Parts: sequence; structure tokens; C-alpha cells
Amino acid sequence: MHRRRLRTTTFALLASTLAACSTGKSATDSAKPSAFKVALLTPGPISDQSWNGGAYQGLLRIRDSLGAQISHIQTKTPAEFEENFRQYGAEGYTLVIGHGSEFQDAAKRVAPQFPHTMYLTTSGATTGPNLAGISFGFAAPSYFAGMLAASVSKTGKIGAIAGQEIPPVAESFRAYTEGARAVNPKINVIVSYIGNWDDVSAGKEQALAQLAHGVDVIFQNADAAGLGVFQAAREHKNAYVIGSNSNQNTVAPDVTLASVVIDLPLAFYIVAKEVKDGTFKPGIVELGTGTRVVMLVRNPALESVVPAAMRTKLDSLQNEMVAGRFTVPATDSARATKS
Repeated sequence: MHRRRLRTTTFALLASTLAACSTGKSATDSAKPSAFKVALLTPGPISDQSWNGGAYQGLLRIRDSLGAQISHIQTKTPAEFEENFRQYGAEGYTLVIGHGSEFQDAAKRVAPQFPHTMYLTTSGATTGPNLAGISFGFAAPSYFAGMLAASVSKTGKIGAIAGQEIPPVAESFRAYTEGARAVNPKINVIVSYIGNWDDVSAGKEQALAQLAHGVDVIFQNADAAGLGVFQAAREHKNAYVIGSNSNQNTVAPDVTLASVVIDLPLAFYIVAKEVKDGTFKPGIVELGTGTRVVMLVRNPALESVVPAAMRTKLDSLQNEMVAGRFTVPATDSARATKS
């Protein structure tokens, strides 16, 4: 299996050339014809201000920076994954992105039928002659999020809430737990799964249940459903949230300590530019540790809540991560209490 890492310097140079993209125009069926056509399939609404919204911003970045004709569709079932992958291939799209590991099986079935279309799945590990995956180094910033949560918690109980227990989320929650225990070995970490990624009310209910058990910091990774976690923390008044995927510090700035951010616009741009230039080699593209694609971004409005020593420590560790000198310690999932 081909596997590669993109160097930090490459990202720095590319990031400096990226133009800001407009959000006022619909991405679907761009008006200007282009030989370079890129499509995005998301498993949830792009209004989630998280996983799907970040991907859509990445699609707009490809349009604005590379002159691509673009299209987006929200899909819900594996049958729709395959149907839309096939349709975009038949329409001659250059690059089709399935945003999530759940798209891998459909991409694997469809890709051989359209050898001139490159299929890409995020958080994917399936490859082929025209099939690739992006692996995000989410564990290290999640570890830092655990350190942050433990340093702020006054009850000794922190939480983590996700839509479903998929491997990338489970890995990040293990890292979050280990980071918290590096600060407070006796801390209690409660992990909950909502069962879906879209139900805001269910996300709020899960958060209220954790808060009722004494949790005072919650790391959420639940897409649209995660918006309910912010609502619960605001109502509770004595709790904080750590966001994920996109920079969610402005979703509820009065309760959001930080966000574990994936710079999806940058990640998508990197891959799309190589595909357009004809230099892309299918395989697993590793983004995260050693780059600034995935980072813990603290909320400046709540910096005073975080102990000064912890702020200094987190800054130092993130610099070590970008330099490629930080590795998340071995994790132990048994240490997290699942509810």
C-alpha cells in the first residue's frame, strides 16, 4: 500500500497562496464550464459547522483556487453512496470525494468502472489505481484536548460525546482520555454515543445527562448533533465544550474552550491541485502530525480560564508535534467509562 506524508514546508507554502473563498454562492452545478470537475459527497448537512461544513468549504476552496466546476450532494445510505459515485464517474468528473470512512466500500466497488475518475475517501484506508484515502492525525490534538479539559475541570469528571463509535472517533477519544490522565491520573472520563450525527435534540440530551453526573467539560465530535452539546453547556452555565473538525470556537464562544480543527480546505486543496496537475499518486495521504492540518485551536475569549502553565505546555507540545517530535503515548480504552 502506498503511503506518504506531506511535509510541513509544503503546507506552509501552499497555505500562503490560498485565496479566501466566498460562501455566498451555491457550489452545486457551477455556472462556468471547466475541464476540471470535482464532486463532494457528505453524509450529513453542510450546516453542521463541523465535519460536513468544513468539507463544503474545502470544495469552495477548490472552485475558487483551481477554477474547478464543482458539485455537492448529501447522501444518507450506502446505496446512495454508490449511486452518486457512479453518476459522477459517468459524467466525467475528475475527482470525487466521499467525506468519511463509511464511503470506502462504495468507492472500492465503483472506482474500477471509471478509471479516469479519481475517487478519494477521507479517513479512508482503501486504495486502488484510481482510489485513495486521507488519514488525519486527529489523535495528538485530541490528547492535548484531554490535557486542557483536565486542567480546567473542577469536578474531576469530563466527558466525550460522538454521533457513532467509528474507528477515527474511538481513537481520538482514547487519546483524549490519556491526555486527561496525564494531568490528573484520577480523573473520570465518561464517553457517550448518540447513535446518529444529525439529531441536535439527542445531542443535547446526552450532554445534559453527562452534566447531571458532574461532568464539567465535554469534547464533542457529533457533527450537527453536536450543536446540542453547546446548547446544553450554555444552559448549565458551569460547563465548557471542546469542539471538533472545524473551528467551532465561535459557535458558543462563552462556553467553548477550544476546537480540535481539521483544516479541510487546505487538505482538499493539496490533493485536488495534485490531481489537476497530474502528479497525484493514489495511496494513503497522511495529514496531521508534522503538519498544521490538524491542530488544537484555543478560544482567545476563554484563555483566562486555562491555567497559565497549561497554556505554555500546550503551546510547547503543539510545536513539538509540528516538528514531528511528539507521539501520543500508548492508550488504554478501558480507562474510559462508556455510558
